[in-house]
Amino acid sequence: MKIGFYPKLAWDGIRKNKRFYLPYILTCAGMVMMFYIIHHLAAMPALDDMAGGSVTKMTLGFGVWVIAVFALIFLTYTNSFLMRRRQKEFGLYNILGMGKKNLGLVFLWETFIVFSISMISGLVCGIGLSKMAELGLVHMLYGEITYDFIISSEVFFDTFLVFGIIFVFLFLKGMFTLWRLNAVSLMKSENTGEKPPRANYLLGIGGILILAAAYYIAVSIQSPLLALSWFIIAVIMVIIATYLIFIAGSVMMCRILQRNKKYYYQKNHFVAVSSMVYRMKRNGAGLASICILSTMVLVMMLGAGSLYFGAEDSLKTRYPKDISVSVDFVSYEEDQVYTSEKEENFLAEIHQILNTYNVTPQNEECYLSSSTVGMLGEGKLIANPEIVNTANMDTMEKVTQIYFVPLDEYNDCMGTKEILGEGEVLIHCIRRSYDDPKIVLSDGTVLTIKKQVDAMMGSGDAAMDIIPSVFIVVNDMEAMIDSINSEFTNEDYYCRPELHYGFDIGLEAEEEIRLAEEIRAHVRELDYSGEGGFYSYSVECREAERDDFYGTYGGIFYLGVILSIVFVLATVLIIYYKQVTEGYEDESRFAIMQKVGMTRKDIRKSINSQMLMVFFLPLAAAVLHLSFAFPMVQKLLALFNLRNISLMILIMVISILVFGVFYGIIYKITSNAYYSIVSGK
Repeated sequence: MKIGFYPKLAWDGIRKNKRFYLPYILTCAGMVMMFYIIHHLAAMPALDDMAGGSVTKMTLGFGVWVIAVFALIFLTYTNSFLMRRRQKEFGLYNILGMGKKNLGLVFLWETFIVFSISMISGLVCGIGLSKMAELGLVHMLYGEITYDFIISSEVFFDTFLVFGIIFVFLFLKGMFTLWRLNAVSLMKSENTGEKPPRANYLLGIGGILILAAAYYIAVSIQSPLLALSWFIIAVIMVIIATYLIFIAGSVMMCRILQRNKKYYYQKNHFVAVSSMVYRMKRNGAGLASICILSTMVLVMMLGAGSLYFGAEDSLKTRYPKDISVSVDFVSYEEDQVYTSEKEENFLAEIHQILNTYNVTPQNEECYLSSSTVGMLGEGKLIANPEIVNTANMDTMEKVTQIYFVPLDEYNDCMGTKEILGEGEVLIHCIRRSYDDPKIVLSDGTVLTIKKQVDAMMGSGDAAMDIIPSVFIVVNDMEAMIDSINSEFTNEDYYCRPELHYGFDIGLEAEEEIRLAEEIRAHVRELDYSGEGGFYSYSVECREAERDDFYGTYGGIFYLGVILSIVFVLATVLIIYYKQVTEGYEDESRFAIMQKVGMTRKDIRKSINSQMLMVFFLPLAAAVLHLSFAFPMVQKLLALFNLRNISLMILIMVISILVFGVFYGIIYKITSNAYYSIVSGK
């Protein structure tokens, strides 16, 4: 055979099947483009100098791996549609005398041509759009925009390597399919129906039980830290359950409809139901894939959108005051040497700095607190950080940061007149709940909870911690510290009194940042005075953290948008292939029905009947998944200090409506493609 025979035969195969290959090539090119863009952004040197750049770089680096893994899974899935369509053609070549080796050479050239077109077009588009993506990311991070155009050889090579490996895998998978089938099997591959799975009732019941367990995990977990640990497990359970339920449910629904003779033996329903029976398992798997991708898009839109549009709420939760100063009065020679005189002198020096700016602090909060970490649950508090380090899935829900606050300073800051009796306390919980009436300490001290209060000063410190927090308001904080410290053998774990002073000043952002830096410099000098100053200190400024905050959330939102686009494109392609492939499979059935009197109007009604049976199922199931996932997503967003439930619900509703409209448009377009095939247009 001539040298150009196999490439020509491969090109003719692609050209004649362009209705299948064109969307596939576009998808491959799109995946290459997205991978290159995300990798380019993750490797940007400019991110190192931007506020929030390090977190954004880590987030985008994670996105690179997500795109790579998803590309492997999704291209493998869509490639199976192509192989099923091409098997009849390969079977014909086999009958005409081409052996498996010759077929392998044709398939090798087809894979190489698709790979070349996808890589060239994907890299060209990726390189061309990478600067636009870079400018968009820099704008979100409030960074300095530059117009230098850089092509990274490392990113280029990684893109080529990743997709080269994917296409080699697709080639080997296709060769295995061709090698194990004979010519007759290949010729009849499109006309071979599917046997219903055995024990489909068991599959369905198993899927329902797994889904119920996943839903229970999502709605029952109260601790954000525990939600973070169980999230991936719950996602895997939902994916498995969705496939089992859709596959078993598709079989069950077909059997129920077939037994309903009044419904089944109508021209609007007969062909639709019989077509579904013909491909029961594949139909269920396709619908499950659409459902899973739709759920991923909705969850991505909910999470990323809530973080970005709720960034200001999160910022104010983390930094409730314009400037906050915290110092730990501990001598290097003694354990606890806090005195009111030290506090007065320290505050006087802070006010002296404020006077140089001619500002008067507003909404002041000045109070003492002491903190430790331990296990809180079942009416007991074990304040021991070493136990926390050994926490497992069973005990993680009890891990809590504990803050002790004196009653008189709580009343001063909150404007209340609470009174506590002997052994009574007030508590305030953040990111967890506590319903027991008492707290028993390790030394036997019993704290009776008089009531739970709705608000607490100093919640910004708690917002910083990934673990939940509980504030305990006590009459005698010094006695409480002694009680906690009596259990520690390591002095590094001792509770120590800390002074917190926060206030608002209403200056311009630059002046506010400059003032905070001056306060920080002054506190640093006191710390190194060598006269028993501070054990530790911190000075926080909301405006100084704003760019870093918005940069971090902007990076997450940007990655969420790109991944949502990828998942939407994947959903579109699966719907398209499902409609077109099924159209060619059903073409002969509708042709027979038209010969016995079925009109094109009847065909349209039959298609609409099929759409009503299957179209809304994946979308409805995706909305159901999202509804049950909402409590867990809410807990995860609480780790980012976002507690605006109204905003999250609004974004969830908008996401469902926008995606629903888009989903309907795409399905309508692809159903027209199905109609044009089966009607003979």
